Amino acid sequence: MRTPPNERLAPASAERGAGPERTCVLSRAVRHRDQLIRLALSPDGDVAPDIRARAPGRGAYVGVGRAELDAANANGKLKGALARAFKQDARVPADLGQKVETALRQAALDRLGLEARGGTLVTGAERIEQAARAGKVRLLIHAADAGEDGNRRLDQAWRVGGGDRQGLVFPESRTILSMALGRENVVHIALTDPAAARRVRHAIDRWLTFIDPEAGLDGGAAVSGDATALEDEGHK
Repeated sequence: MRTPPNERLAPASAERGAGPERTCVLSRAVRHRDQLIRLALSPDGDVAPDIRARAPGRGAYVGVGRAELDAANANGKLKGALARAFKQDARVPADLGQKVETALRQAALDRLGLEARGGTLVTGAERIEQAARAGKVRLLIHAADAGEDGNRRLDQAWRVGGGDRQGLVFPESRTILSMALGRENVVHIALTDPAAARRVRHAIDRWLTFIDPEAGLDGGAAVSGDATALEDEGHK
């Protein structure tokens, strides 16, 4: 069977190693699959985000931010591109951009919940500070409403332990993080397992990249790691 142009395999010499590449149906940019978002077509012809790329059938990929996706949806460009990719007409919901953003947000929260149940993360400022100074922290996360003093203290401890300059400010409050982890008053999170840190960073980067491409795919902190491999590695 001939491989569809938007689902061709990357050459073994690809910069980030052998692996699947896909073509964005809007920009025509070719990227590794983990840097794109898969859209799936239901049997009834409805388009929906398939964040984990596991829905059966033909998929189409987009690698643009929400603003560009919404604009392409509004002017009909997305509908035409998807019709060509799916080889049939497709019903594209007007709020597809919001659906993608919501799915990416939930995927990031779900990832944190899985790591909490797997015992690969630490909460509580004192415990995090001890782990950070000991060089055990691989990723440091602060809630959006965390206090500046607390952030600075833990950031400094992380730097002392050989970590990055500062932790990642998660775009949700402590209430949302607490619900995701099933714990009380989660203000700061530290990932101490390298693989877990990669999985969490990957999920968060995908979400933030869609909201603001300048922060990710088309800008500075590009998403890292193969999505399928990371998902399978962390499946619990």
